[in-house]
This record gives sequence, C-alpha cells and structure tokens, in this order.
Amino acid sequence: MANTKEEVVESPEIHFEPLVNLPPVDTKTLEEDEEELLKLRARLYRYDTAGDTPEWKERGTGEVKLLKHAGKGTVRLLMRRDKTLKICANHHILPQMELKPNCGSEKAWVWNTPADFADEEAKPELLAIRFGNVENAQKFKAKFDDARITALNDEKGKGDDTPEKSADESSDSVESPKSPSKENKAEDKEADTVAEKLGGMSVKDEQKEKITGTKCNDSPESAER
Repeated sequence: MANTKEEVVESPEIHFEPLVNLPPVDTKTLEEDEEELLKLRARLYRYDTAGDTPEWKERGTGEVKLLKHAGKGTVRLLMRRDKTLKICANHHILPQMELKPNCGSEKAWVWNTPADFADEEAKPELLAIRFGNVENAQKFKAKFDDARITALNDEKGKGDDTPEKSADESSDSVESPKSPSKENKAEDKEADTVAEKLGGMSVKDEQKEKITGTKCNDSPESAER
C-alpha cells in the first residue's frame, strides 16, 4: 500500500529584531492626585443659545466622576465620553451651584457653571445630566451638595485667616457686605427660567410640545443603564 500521508515540512523559526525600540509610555489622566468620591453612568446636555432658537444639545454619554484633590481639598466634576474618552464636562463645584429638577424628572438635574473647561478654555455653561434611575440621581445630588458645602467652608476658612484690623482702622474703613455680582444673578435667573419652563412639560413619545425659548423634546433622554 502506498503511503498517502503527506510529509509535513517544519518551517524554520524566523526572528526579526525591531528597528526601533519604543519604551512604554506612562499616560497621565491628571487624576493621580485626586480621590474618586463618585462614579456613575449618565448622559450630559448643554443649553445652546448660539442659534436662533435656544435648545438642549447632547454633549455625551459616559461616566461622570466627582474628584477631590488630595492637597487643595477642592472637588471637580469630570465626565468623559464612552470609547473616545473625550472630556465633555470639567469644572470645579462652587458654593453657588445649585442642582434643579429638569423637565419635572426625578432622574435629571440642571445647573449653571461659570467656567467649564471641557473645550480647554473657560466657558460659562448651563448643563443638564440624566441618570438611568432615581437612585443614581439622588446619589449624585447628595455628593454634589456635599462638595458645595466643602467649598463654602473653605471660603469661610480663608476669610478667617485674614489679619484682624485695629479698632481705629476698622472705624476708618468699614466695608459693606458683598452682594452677588450681576453676572451671577443673571446666570441664576437664566437657570431658574429654563428649569421652570422644562419642569412644566412632559416628554411624549410621538409628539413633543414646544414652548417659547426652549424645547422639551431636546431635554435629557433616558441614559443607558
């Protein structure tokens, strides 16, 4: 009987030395000195007033974090988009920031920030965030409010560290209490107006109502769980 088995010829192992040796690169996220207080999945929106009709525009879906700096004690909000990891929100939490219900939903919040650095430059933004469930929305609010209190206490602490003036100096220069700036008042008024308008509307699946100056159909949709 003829041998039908084919002879297997072993190929020699060939090894090529790389032309260029690339050392491992340590990629920094600038979060190394920060403690993660909260991380939740959500969907973020910004209120765009650049067009003829102001409207909510989606800014990204991903994980939102609250990070506390180990040395400074400040807390910032950081959110990156899924897959691309591009930053869509990046700002410190300040005492004047207040979360307001968005579109009457228990899963969404809206707030105003005077300086968001998502686009690598400081921009005032009116933002809205929506979570997949009420529990996560409440967790976010609790940590957000804690960060506001921390920022307020830090401001008070810095004020207590200022040198005391003598009685004569105090009588000569008595400063009146500082009132909120016109810019902050305008931002708060805008946030209140948008939140109130959105709060009086409900989103329908087939036909969504419109109101003057805002569109509830552009309000935060359900974030993926």
